[in-house]
Amino acid sequence: MTHNSENFRSNCPINFVLETFGDKWTLLIVRDLMFKSKQYYGEFLKSNEKISTNILADRLQKLESSGVIKKAMDTQNKSKVLYSLTDKGKDLLPIMLEITSWSHKYDDKTNVPENFIKALSTNRASVISQTLSKLK
Repeated sequence: MTHNSENFRSNCPINFVLETFGDKWTLLIVRDLMFKSKQYYGEFLKSNEKISTNILADRLQKLESSGVIKKAMDTQNKSKVLYSLTDKGKDLLPIMLEITSWSHKYDDKTNVPENFIKALSTNRASVISQTLSKLK
């Protein structure tokens, strides 16, 4: 699914990314889905950044409408909705890994295990493959 950029400020690729992910919450939701195995609304609310319920609902809806995530009813509990990354969302993995690596390099307080950074620098393809295999 492509995202309609008709109402964006320009057709610049950087602007496209900013229009899609340029607030302070959206990439954190993608991070939680991608690296922290979060799938439920309540799990996102428990993240350290403390997103509010109205912002979370809005960002989940925007991510779904842009084709980055999908939602489905939980087969174990019909009153719960499961969120997951689409192929479009999974395609963000290399970018998210580069952001992680960059943050580790320039922020000494970035919380990334050293063994992960080492694996990323020595066998990036394996890190990508292993991470993708964990995503549903």
